[in-house]
Amino acid sequence: MIRPEADTLLEIVDLQARVEDKPILKGVNLTIKAGEIHAVMGRNGSGKSTLSKVLAGHPSYVVTGGRVLYRGANLLDLEPEQRARLGLFLGFQYPVEIPGVSNLEFLRVSTNARRSEKGEEELDTFAFEDLVRERLQVVQMDPAFLERSVNEGFSGGEKKRNEILQMALLDPLVAILDETDSGLDIDALRIVAGGVNHLASPDNATLLITHYQRLLDVITPDYVHVMAGGRILRTGGKELALELEDRGYDWVDQELAVLEVA
Repeated sequence: MIRPEADTLLEIVDLQARVEDKPILKGVNLTIKAGEIHAVMGRNGSGKSTLSKVLAGHPSYVVTGGRVLYRGANLLDLEPEQRARLGLFLGFQYPVEIPGVSNLEFLRVSTNARRSEKGEEELDTFAFEDLVRERLQVVQMDPAFLERSVNEGFSGGEKKRNEILQMALLDPLVAILDETDSGLDIDALRIVAGGVNHLASPDNATLLITHYQRLLDVITPDYVHVMAGGRILRTGGKELALELEDRGYDWVDQELAVLEVA
């Protein structure tokens, strides 16, 4: 049974994971509380996306050590569908297309599954259409996209907006956004970031995974974490992201080399 643990939503302790025979995460520690926005930054191969997939329960990633508590319960014991129903949301870096599945129906079924888990009444077709059209305003999305197959023929920006629309409907407690800014032009970035800001509340939390400072110009994080070599090397405020923008990642490599020698 899931139980609240103060205001801590997600607690990651010494998390280690591998893909096939390759260790990727080598001891990640991170605590996320309600009302917080965290940003994880780092180069390609640092372990950022692996962290998001492990938290979501991707079957290709094997946890070899550590623990993850979600609202006080062992997240790693839950199947991916259970994690989603309980309010853990993953926005993909590369959202997949699902030909033949109506976007509207996909959103309705997933929303009702989440509502059922929260003890809320499921929405019939008409009530859901009213809700989804209201939520479309959050991402400035054309209602015509509801009638198309999930992400099929969508541009990169449209796919990312569709991800935030899912987030708006599912009302997650912890939203993990894996490089949501990837491939977005300035206008699309503004719309997507505006949606994330609109959905943030004192009751939920957001984990942003990104390479670049530009996303953090429009979404202000409470904490910035620098990741390298499968570990979080340093944590700070927004000024840490500005330092990365100014200095690059060379200093991160130096700190990682010292840590690995030690």
